[in-house]
Amino acid sequence: QVRLRESGGGSVQAGGSLRLSCTASGLTPEDSYMGWYRQAPGTECELVSHINRDGSTYYLDSVKGRFTISQDNIKNTVYLQMNSLEPEDTAMYYCAAAPSWVAWPLFASQYNYWGQGTQVTVSS
Repeated sequence: QVRLRESGGGSVQAGGSLRLSCTASGLTPEDSYMGWYRQAPGTECELVSHINRDGSTYYLDSVKGRFTISQDNIKNTVYLQMNSLEPEDTAMYYCAAAPSWVAWPLFASQYNYWGQGTQVTVSS
């Protein structure tokens, strides 16, 4: 049984930092695309970042230079380091996994496993 468990969310002031973690069981992150999505109330879910086993990464334009995704294959954990947080980053953040054979998954429908989410709130 595949399970993705997020942690690390919380409330910070603008300019602050948080590090989200996603620990996977039942699959090997290095064999999957691991992604972070977010959804704010009244908005669509959007892909924030993903990483594959080759270390190739994708970032949403609005987080480039502020967020960094990384992967610890020994711990089966994917991280999202979020710096210089802005109120616009407030959302529920979800960890997701897509099969490695999917070429550069950008759409939520391409991810077949999802975590429960962790809330990030940034105040101005």
